[in-house]
Amino acid sequence: MSDALLDVITLVSVGSHPMSARARRAEQDARAVELGLHLVGDRLTVLHAGNPYEESLRAYLGMGLPALHVLEQPKGADALPVLANYLQEAHVQVVLTGTQAETGEGSGMLPYLLAEALGWPLVVGLADVESVEAGYAQVLQALPRGQRRRLKVRLPFIGSVDNAAPAARQSAFGPARRGEITLEDVEVVDDLLWHEAALQPARPRPKRLKVIKAKTAADRFRAATAKATGEGGQILRDVSPQAGAEAIFKVLCEEGVIR
Repeated sequence: MSDALLDVITLVSVGSHPMSARARRAEQDARAVELGLHLVGDRLTVLHAGNPYEESLRAYLGMGLPALHVLEQPKGADALPVLANYLQEAHVQVVLTGTQAETGEGSGMLPYLLAEALGWPLVVGLADVESVEAGYAQVLQALPRGQRRRLKVRLPFIGSVDNAAPAARQSAFGPARRGEITLEDVEVVDDLLWHEAALQPARPRPKRLKVIKAKTAADRFRAATAKATGEGGQILRDVSPQAGAEAIFKVLCEEGVIR
């Protein structure tokens, strides 16, 4: 399939600066837009479900887009049904999203739920789309520790883009002001979870205990049998299960594993 016949939609959301919490374009969504521009240029369709009057959305237009389409939704609405209906009727081949929203629920479940609703394949950790031909796309998936895996996925598919994808270009003020935001009236579906759940700021993940890395079995054996150099430890002998559990719990709290 040539680029002229390829239809790509990128889903974007309102981001939040990690230090000031000011509204901005979402980092991973901007990388998804960058990947879409690389595939089809300014024919890329950028879609947002939410408030069309959010000023930070114009930062996406500043990347060189002529227009941004908004499915107008109030706060507390469920964006999944309207997005699924829109994508089903759009006959699109590739849908790009970020991995996780920076505002709102931020659960990271939207790409999975969309793929399930549409019955499409989902590629997580998408780093690049290398080619599209004969109903299949050859993509590059990011793996831990900088590794990459080349996959062949049938069209249409959804790809969630994370920080392994190329960085997004800067947003220019002129194109951001000249770009057009078009509104589409869609059905509003209440998100029952939003009304019932209590939201709280996300906390950093628990600190992992130090793991000794060794390449050979001999190195692992020496590391396991080496005398501990730290201070403040204790050896428990002939103690009750409750006392042992309390000692372990105390160590986990000191290491930051349990808070």
